[in-house]
Amino acid sequence: MDSQGGHYLNKAAVLSPLGAARMLQLLLGCTIIALVAHSAGYNHAYGIYCMFVWCFCFAMTLLVFTMDVTRLPCCMPISWDNLTVAFAMLATLMYVAASVVYPVYFLRSQCSKSDGGCEVRNYRIAVTVCSSFCCFAYAAEVFLTRAKPGHVVGYMATMSGMLKVVQAFVACIIFGALANGSEYNRHIPTHYCVVVYSLCFSITVVVIAVTVSGKASALPLRFPFDRFVIIYTFLATLLYLSAALVWPIFSFDRKYGTPGRPDGCPWENCPWDSKLVVAVFTHVNMVLYFSDLIYSQRIRFVSHSAA
Repeated sequence: MDSQGGHYLNKAAVLSPLGAARMLQLLLGCTIIALVAHSAGYNHAYGIYCMFVWCFCFAMTLLVFTMDVTRLPCCMPISWDNLTVAFAMLATLMYVAASVVYPVYFLRSQCSKSDGGCEVRNYRIAVTVCSSFCCFAYAAEVFLTRAKPGHVVGYMATMSGMLKVVQAFVACIIFGALANGSEYNRHIPTHYCVVVYSLCFSITVVVIAVTVSGKASALPLRFPFDRFVIIYTFLATLLYLSAALVWPIFSFDRKYGTPGRPDGCPWENCPWDSKLVVAVFTHVNMVLYFSDLIYSQRIRFVSHSAA
């Protein structure tokens, strides 16, 4: 036993604003899973995605909360602060997506009282409301753990680090649209765009993984890891700029594609819609990488937890 007593459990992990945010996340996450499993229901790819988001985030939050309470992160060979803020940012984005997708595909304004349809609708409304509130709970954690002026923190707590998570998430949306009948294999230049998306996504994930591992300083590079990150961000900005020019031309120009949405194109499986999603989020990621490049000039990379 510790002679001072009471040091095996971390009371601050429960009694602090950060602890309150995590307990709220657990409460809302458990409520959502129970409502969906009881009556709200889920099916098809979109429903499975939403259920995965809620279960994954609940499990990860429970793990993070338990680890913080029991002070186990000090025994792990990773940068715990970087890991938790990266997960909080990812969970916020995933919850936002689920809170939009679930009501769009599962919530209807009209219902039939005779077969219990109104009860199911009410459960789905409750799921949507709880999921929306949980977005704010995870966003509150991001706000509480973000980098503050004058404080030394891990890279993932900076604006540049958080933007890395958003970039990877947006790339996943692009990949989903590409896989949903985008017809990207019809032209060589659109293949180039797919290579750009894949390359930038892969390196961004590697940067996040190396940062979370806390081993950035151990990499066999001829220059500091922070310089590598800035150089990569600059190149990624240029690559996304080229993709933002190439993809719309070979998707919507009359010579290669269709400027407007074809009549009779199915609502849930229209190649033109997928091409539009790719075009929009390509521009979104281009702006994110450019913003990341600007913020990268104002910080110095921290390869280990500040704690």
